[in-house]
Amino acid sequence: MTIDALERLQRIDRLIRIKGTGSPSELARRVGISERCVYKYINIMKDFGAPIKFSNSRQSYYYDEEGHFNISFFFEKSEIPSTGTQTLLS
Repeated sequence: MTIDALERLQRIDRLIRIKGTGSPSELARRVGISERCVYKYINIMKDFGAPIKFSNSRQSYYYDEEGHFNISFFFEKSEIPSTGTQTLLS
């Protein structure tokens, strides 16, 4: 998955959280992708467990439970031995 794809997922997530996606065609326009890609991204998010629903009355996607979508790498703090640091920097 590319950086652009991850950024699109973040934008879609933000719009879903504020219930501001609009219809799939409006969401496509807001994110700069095709409507077909909107469905693809929504399905990817659902595959990762995001509880996404669509409100016909509000014409917007929303999360059925509070939360947000996050794909990141979290570093655990670890110490590198000083000899290893010198070897890496040499």
